Amino acid sequence: MTVLVTGGNAGIGYFVAEQVAEAGAEVVLGSRDAAKAEVALQVLRERVPGARASWARLDLADLASVKGIEVGELDAVVLNAGVYLEGPERRETKDGHEMTFGVNHLGHFALTAALQDRLKPGARIVTMGSFAAKSAKLDFDDLQSERAYQPKTAYERSKLAQTLFALELDRRLRAVGSSRLSVVAHPGGALDSLTPDRPPLHVRSTKLSLARIALQGKDDGARPAVRAAAGPDVHSGQIWGPRVFGLKGKPRPEPVRGPYADAEAAARVWAASVELTGVEPVFS
Repeated sequence: MTVLVTGGNAGIGYFVAEQVAEAGAEVVLGSRDAAKAEVALQVLRERVPGARASWARLDLADLASVKGIEVGELDAVVLNAGVYLEGPERRETKDGHEMTFGVNHLGHFALTAALQDRLKPGARIVTMGSFAAKSAKLDFDDLQSERAYQPKTAYERSKLAQTLFALELDRRLRAVGSSRLSVVAHPGGALDSLTPDRPPLHVRSTKLSLARIALQGKDDGARPAVRAAAGPDVHSGQIWGPRVFGLKGKPRPEPVRGPYADAEAAARVWAASVELTGVEPVFS
């Protein structure tokens, strides 16, 4: 089994890669930074002796990089990488898209299209959602946040767009009888301060926090995505998240409801994404 993890050189993405490697799969880290990717590979191989691991150059803020990714056949891809920008300045990708929406959603939409001939029959496309997306509402007249930009709102909307994309992809896969699966996973409340050490990638703060009662570390936050990518009891169109109030605990499937159940909005997200990226994932 071979799994590509975008943003696999840090944070939750690293722990997804580590856990997939522990399960015996070959893992490919999608990263735009060669130095960071090499450090992550070193840490991964120390934690998982004999791990089959490599990295592929991938810059989700540059659609040319996305379309030109060099990877072989895959059994799963975990669309994990993302940005949450701080500060009031609106930034853009190389292609002129608002950075948060462009990296978190459009880059992964284009990557799915680029991988359509390399995802094996039965392969899983796992999209990393967020608990924050549940309170988001898309403005289809301002998807690029040109009229009103706030970092938190841009992030929440990008994660909602990702989730709607994944559920629309599931509908399209089922419509053509494809054996591939599109699944959403989210990490719940995953904090650096509760994450185990993986020096030099991550060194945990010694500060104790009451947050541990309700939240978890990024290692546990990775488990829903790993379950979605490799679990035997996973079905296309599901959303997997932590068991305890969607914030911590073992992974379980969650109801697809609220903004996630809006099939019309999902179709609009898909159409807008095709227009903005110039590509479209098409599977048979």
